[in-house]
Amino acid sequence: MKKHLDAWYADVEKGSWKDPAELKAQFRSASIVSGERVVFNVKGNDYRLVVAINDHYQILLIIWLGTHKEYDKIDVAEVAYDKERYADSSHSN
Repeated sequence: MKKHLDAWYADVEKGSWKDPAELKAQFRSASIVSGERVVFNVKGNDYRLVVAINDHYQILLIIWLGTHKEYDKIDVAEVAYDKERYADSSHSN
């Protein structure tokens, strides 16, 4: 999975867009949820990546990552970052 996320990151880092339409033109499989939220398909659509986006500053903030099956159970417009979901257990005390 890491290599797929790294590839997504490399593509986004090289990206340049001014609005959701330009982002969609560059990332055809992305789903524009709103002017500030986008869903990317990762690893051949096995995973979904929900990001908050600021077009002006070209900043993306990862909000949620999960399997396609998990994605079907969330409200993509309302889902929020959950620190516990992504905590690295190898760093716990």
